[in-house]
Amino acid sequence: MKFIHQREQLDEGDLVIIESSQPCNIRLMNDANFRSFRNGGRHSYHGGAFDRFPAKIRVPVSGFWNITLDTVTRRAISVTRKPKLEYSIRIRRVKSEH
Repeated sequence: MKFIHQREQLDEGDLVIIESSQPCNIRLMNDANFRSFRNGGRHSYHGGAFDRFPAKIRVPVSGFWNITLDTVTRRAISVTRKPKLEYSIRIRRVKSEH
């Protein structure tokens, strides 16, 4: 399975904002769930299928997080190429209160 991946150190309350040129599945996962996802196993995540953008996902707890995007399509995507998808991933960080 081909997907777009970005790993970030995020804080609780940060907002992950995704723009995409087409509908896609967006998952926000910790490292253990990302490993399971990558290996085709059961995993849990924040996010889901989005067809309207920007998609916004709030980070539940501080730590390292994996953001993945894969397109929602009825046709199989070739395993030799990434989906033709224009996207951007931005992080709106919460302000430190110190």
